[in-house]
Amino acid sequence: MSKPAAPLKGRAARLARLMPSTGPSTAARTPFVLLVVLLLGGGLITLLLLNSALNEGSFRLSELKRDTTELTDEQQALQRDVDSRSQPDALEKRARELGMVPGGSPAFLNPDGTVRGKPTEATAPPPSPSPTPSPSASTDPDAPAAGPSASGASAGPSGSPSPSGSVSATTPDPAAAPAAENSPPPTSPGR
Repeated sequence: MSKPAAPLKGRAARLARLMPSTGPSTAARTPFVLLVVLLLGGGLITLLLLNSALNEGSFRLSELKRDTTELTDEQQALQRDVDSRSQPDALEKRARELGMVPGGSPAFLNPDGTVRGKPTEATAPPPSPSPTPSPSASTDPDAPAAGPSASGASAGPSGSPSPSGSVSATTPDPAAAPAAENSPPPTSPGR
């Protein structure tokens, strides 16, 4: 049914001898192989760059976590310091060191302008007795005796003269002391 291929004649035979047609040409494969090699090389380089970027981000993340932990510890230490200094006993001790005295019974202003309550003056409690007098005070025989000075001004708990020269800060008012103990502590508006 099919005829055998006729032998090529003339010019076609000479071309067939110069270029044998035994299979696909290797010249057509070279660009494809180069393309595959370039794609694989580019993918490998991209993967290495991506991996190094992720590692750098990981190092940065661990550094930030360490910094966060250190700052959290510092914040907690500062909060403990604030809490210890804001306890009532610590506040009272610090206030006494500054020369403050507990307030008397407070008076409040009503919205119509009238005063509710009877205000009393705050007085300092009697100073605690010192165990031994200082040697510098007993060496001067011309020095006045301990107590109020001749001018009438008295020394407060911090050793400075009290603002009012006529009222002694060391002698409490016996009538004001029970009222101050039984009265509720003063509150600030809005609490």
